[in-house]
Amino acid sequence: RLRADGVPPDTRRPWARDMRHKRLHLLQAIYRDPPSANIHWREIESLLGHLGASVESAHGARFRVVLNRFEIFLHQPHNNATCARQDIKALREFLARAGVTLSRYEDAQKDARGTTH
Repeated sequence: RLRADGVPPDTRRPWARDMRHKRLHLLQAIYRDPPSANIHWREIESLLGHLGASVESAHGARFRVVLNRFEIFLHQPHNNATCARQDIKALREFLARAGVTLSRYEDAQKDARGTTH
């Protein structure tokens, strides 16, 4: 979860560095053009939770996501755990509107580690 200033909280857990690395790779895959076709719903759900988004079941396999006062409805895949490319594109646009870009996330990670940019 990001603090109000966009910086992830400092954590002393040994696996936190690996998780930051995985989240960064996931954001890179989301912002890649064309987006990756191998992004799993559970990874997206975890990332949204980390970013502080509210994820609520809406109707059937649809989920209402609210992040920084922006809202989107996402569809959880039924038979396949991976999300469709058009869903990833919609997620990318939503994240950008909500202020979560790849460069901002990378800067926040550098700031959290105490490095300068």
